[in-house]
Amino acid sequence: MESQIRSVDVAGVTSAIRDMCIRANCGLAKDMQDRLQEALARETSPVGKSVLTQLEQNLEIAGKEQIPICQDTGMAVVFMEIGQDVHFVGGDLNEAVNEGVRQGYTEGYLRKSVVSDPLLRKNTGDNTPAVLHLSMVPGDKVKITVAPKGFGSENMSRVVMLKPADGEEGVIDAVVQAVKDAGPNACPPMVVGVGIGGTFEKCAEMAKQALTLNTSEHSDLPHIRKLEEEILKRINRTGLGPAGLGGVNTALSVRILTYPTHIAGLPVGINICCHVNRHETVVL
Repeated sequence: MESQIRSVDVAGVTSAIRDMCIRANCGLAKDMQDRLQEALARETSPVGKSVLTQLEQNLEIAGKEQIPICQDTGMAVVFMEIGQDVHFVGGDLNEAVNEGVRQGYTEGYLRKSVVSDPLLRKNTGDNTPAVLHLSMVPGDKVKITVAPKGFGSENMSRVVMLKPADGEEGVIDAVVQAVKDAGPNACPPMVVGVGIGGTFEKCAEMAKQALTLNTSEHSDLPHIRKLEEEILKRINRTGLGPAGLGGVNTALSVRILTYPTHIAGLPVGINICCHVNRHETVVL
């Protein structure tokens, strides 16, 4: 029996992305709020406790006043999982996504941080274009995740092309070193997304997507779950702490995605995010 094709008007995509841009910038997801509260409870440094308390107060004010959690409202990164039985109608999907970002950043009074040319540096004035990642999946639904990414932490991210012989210890060392090099610039306590495998560009995309995973959960793969826990432990042993002023909470979470890779390579993408780690997801 053939599947029924479902028509989805791109106007719905625009509307959803507009709302998600505003919500993501003005409030944290429940899992991130939980991680901050846990960090405050276990922090041993008086200065670290003070920083975490201020972060929670900032979060409370942002939610109450519906203003951005952070002045850097980021570049909009959009992940879309499109069911293969979906047919978009009503216009161009790329334009619909960018229109959603344009409306969200304009109507939400969010800072516009995108320049049209990386060298000429002229601001586009509406935070477009977004960075759009598309994937096809079975079914007739459209899953949209909007993840505004600030560049204080983005600038501290990297791709490391390890050798297969470097193994798990090589991966751990690469991630911990990236965090050490980032220092206070990534506004710790941070969330670290890691992509292992694939190719140069694939591991970077996975690292970005790993930041949108629920921080209350771990990988379904036992060896990757263990790796997530070990990397988090070693990062927090660095003592960098909240705002880089010392403490036991340098990172709140480490999430890892993996993909098959070539026999000669071990690509590792490391995408660091500050404590706000903004993302919103809807299904159309």
